[in-house]
Amino acid sequence: MTRTHDSRDYDEADLSIEKPKTHAAGPTAVAVSMKRSLERMGPVRTARTLLDLNQAEGFDCMSCAWPDPDPGHRHAAEFCENGAKAVAEEADKRRATPEFFARHSIADLDSHSEHWLGQQGRITHPMVKRSGGTHYEAIGWDEAFDLIGEELRSLHPNEATFYTSGRASNESAFVYQLFVRAYGTNNLPDCSNMCHESTSFALQESMGIGKASVVLDDVYGADLIILAGQNPGTNHPRMLSALEKAKQNGAKILAINPLREAGLINFKNPQTPRGMVGPGTDLEDMHLPIRINGDLALFQAIGKLLVEWDALDHEFIEKYTNNFDLWKQHVSAVDWDEVETVTGLSRAQITDAAKLLRDSKATVFCWAMGITQHRNAVNTVKEITNLAFAQGNIGKPNAGVLPVRGHSNVQGDRTMGIWERVPKHFLDALESEFGFDPPRENGLDTIDSIRGMRDGKVKFFLGLGGNFAQATPDSTVTFDAMRKTNMTVHISTKINRSHLVTGDVALILPTKGRTEKDIQASGPQWISVEDSTCSVHSSRGPLDPPSRHVKSEVEIITQIAEATIGDRYGLDWKGMRDDYRTIRQHISRVVPGCEGYEVNARRPGGFVLPHPPRDSRTFQTESGLAEFFVSPIEALQVPPKHLLLQTFRSHDQFNTTIYGLSDRYRGIEGGRRVVFVNRGDIAELGMKDGDFVDITTKWDDDDVVRVAENFRIVEYQTPKGSAAAYYPETNPLVPLDSSATDSNCPTSKSIVVSLSPARAGSPGVGHGGQDAMRSDEHHKTQTEPEHLS
Repeated sequence: MTRTHDSRDYDEADLSIEKPKTHAAGPTAVAVSMKRSLERMGPVRTARTLLDLNQAEGFDCMSCAWPDPDPGHRHAAEFCENGAKAVAEEADKRRATPEFFARHSIADLDSHSEHWLGQQGRITHPMVKRSGGTHYEAIGWDEAFDLIGEELRSLHPNEATFYTSGRASNESAFVYQLFVRAYGTNNLPDCSNMCHESTSFALQESMGIGKASVVLDDVYGADLIILAGQNPGTNHPRMLSALEKAKQNGAKILAINPLREAGLINFKNPQTPRGMVGPGTDLEDMHLPIRINGDLALFQAIGKLLVEWDALDHEFIEKYTNNFDLWKQHVSAVDWDEVETVTGLSRAQITDAAKLLRDSKATVFCWAMGITQHRNAVNTVKEITNLAFAQGNIGKPNAGVLPVRGHSNVQGDRTMGIWERVPKHFLDALESEFGFDPPRENGLDTIDSIRGMRDGKVKFFLGLGGNFAQATPDSTVTFDAMRKTNMTVHISTKINRSHLVTGDVALILPTKGRTEKDIQASGPQWISVEDSTCSVHSSRGPLDPPSRHVKSEVEIITQIAEATIGDRYGLDWKGMRDDYRTIRQHISRVVPGCEGYEVNARRPGGFVLPHPPRDSRTFQTESGLAEFFVSPIEALQVPPKHLLLQTFRSHDQFNTTIYGLSDRYRGIEGGRRVVFVNRGDIAELGMKDGDFVDITTKWDDDDVVRVAENFRIVEYQTPKGSAAAYYPETNPLVPLDSSATDSNCPTSKSIVVSLSPARAGSPGVGHGGQDAMRSDEHHKTQTEPEHLS
């Protein structure tokens, strides 16, 4: 039997117990944002960046993908607290120079926490770890490109994998996928594989397109907004302002989440007098504290009630849908005892929630990772679309489905062809535009790329942004897999864990960020991105790059392409590098809906891509209709004395980037290594609030005991049997092969775990950097969040 654990030191925390920071008003968020920005950037850079952030002539936030209001309705400070933190993180004045890397071996860097690594500043030079080396050292760009090209030419194309994070621009994503396919593979995993892949798969089958069917104005005008498995206050904070506006217009808001999130309670918008000095706004009208993985059963029970009440849009069903009768028969037979057991909710609670749908003339369904990272995630998303179809909430104003994307351009990357399963029509368009036949077989997604590296079949890894090693599941397996490769290459702005989990040879290629000017041979350039509601718009940064040795993503990708495939197929890499208009001209002829891309994306506010279900109630499914699907309710089997654990973010992080060690919304100060547990579960386990425990999981399909050590128990309002803890600290617990059916998305929201007294020593010793402290007063209230809007 194998036992895996994370033995890294966590060495940066102040272990004193602090009083909770104030939660009383919007000014707290303003103060936090300004303090962080001034510390990292100084006053001049703070003013130059934050006033340009999310403005029509400025740059797009590199954090979440929440849409911007129309240009005429944007505030001077059109950003949230976490957006300001993201800018401060990128525009950091500190530098990780070659001298820094000379002082710190890779082993030394790997002994530090993710938070510490991020505080070392922007990388200024391309760096290489040579075979057998212990340190990164500076390398010239030409030599770096030659090393990469030589390695790739020595391999079969399917022995290489090419990852993309959601921060890449449309322009860099397009040239990236073009290079990879010209090289000869569809191995294009991306961060969507780990988050909304279940959404993409389900919506494609049910509606014919894997994107939101609403725009921002639909949210403002909805009668009912459902937030399922989503925490806007931390993950998409500007959404709170949209919800506030919807409430003012008369909307009801139903929140479905194991934890009642502070961001939806007594929201104080600092852009308004009420938010600054008034009582704030309670956003949610009803909260359903659902047990982990109970959502499918809940939605079917709601469907059962809507059928009983005949609260259906028969005209829409008759004209636009397929298989309604099968779905009606299925939900009519749903057993209430099973529903109550799986959801942890009473029939009365579910009935009250269903009445909100019954009485709504226009409903918007929002969801995020709490829905998509389960074994039955695809079926759960299909159950959401079933409800939308049953009441005709597709293709009409103020209604529709809204999967809220977590990273700023993850949706745009997919639109540009970053997909291991890209459809035939896209490949046909590439062939027509560029004159070569791209590979037609599906490539490797994120999970299969890790398996390929683990099994010695994938020997080269290139990451366009992101922190692949830290973001992926089963950390021990992933780390070992990456270390088996011949070469790992990362296009990055700052040091992260992935740079320290190296192949035999490893390179870090420093790139410009969203905040920075991009000047090429033809002059200043701009790039474009797509948000969660299919809106595409331009972005240009105001700052000078951190070093003259830093290149743009487009520069790096096109020069790797030149070093690898040269002039194969006559592709004009230099022309695309010198003038991004050339790339956008290609996009306009290859990507559906992007005709006139150069002009349309540059307009203030950009343009919205076509969406057949939204625009004309047409569905590009096999039947040509919106498809109802029938799915069984499956209860996860949890042994006695075990819990279901979900991983999630703190308020002081974005994805794997750790901004700080505070989670104001949940009353956590000084660290991150905590596990939130119901009071009754704590008592039944013979433990108490504040005990330190190891979290262990034993997955039935392998013989590995996975352990995350030394977590502090925090008593919290979560359903009995359900627990929660921050990632990436808990990623080692998620088995690589435990993934959603069909989508292969990791099951990070439903891990069967046990808690045992910590074996790592006394609290704080060896793990102090993330041994968080909690205020007893705060966790009882969990109210009054604040953010900049």
